[in-house]
Amino acid sequence: MSRWAAAPPFMTPKVDAEDCQGLLALAQRAANGDDGAARELLQAVAPAMHRAIVGVLGTNHAEIDDVSQESMIGFLRALGAFRGECHPAGYAARIALHTALRARRRAKLERTRTDEIARLSPEEPSLPAAEPSAERRRNALRGLLEDLPPEQAETLALRVVLGWSLEEVAIATGAPINTVRSRVRLAKEALRRRLEEDPRLVEELEVES
Repeated sequence: MSRWAAAPPFMTPKVDAEDCQGLLALAQRAANGDDGAARELLQAVAPAMHRAIVGVLGTNHAEIDDVSQESMIGFLRALGAFRGECHPAGYAARIALHTALRARRRAKLERTRTDEIARLSPEEPSLPAAEPSAERRRNALRGLLEDLPPEQAETLALRVVLGWSLEEVAIATGAPINTVRSRVRLAKEALRRRLEEDPRLVEELEVES
């Protein structure tokens, strides 16, 4: 569909079924108030959370640290409702993804308000600096993720942003692999429809028509 590809393996936080039981035990202890277990669990899931946040917001976003903190707090608070249906790193990454997407929406709303104020200003607005094509493509995809149904956006982001295989996404979400495959397919179909409706996005993502 585009030149977007899974991240290189050496940059990709992995989910491994073999370490799942140990992390589930840590999650249970952390949910019961064990601070040491909570710290150890956060250290284990932090790479996946950080990669998800940076993938959605971009490396230079001003709110990365705040979103990371909010995501970690949200993850720890959500442990009480966590029943071990999926890998804890996947659970944490999904919380981070949704937190980052909310931050993008807030920032987008703020930019819209700022642009409206600038438009009404008598001063001549300055032109924004051109972004490199790779960054434009990433920003276009991030924007498209906001329009997908949550489960599809989440699955596609885990697949593309974190570079996880279908099997790893299944482990991360606790969903059957056929369900994961279906969600990815539906997400791609939705993105194709969106691209057909907006030719400018085809150019941004460098998708062949």
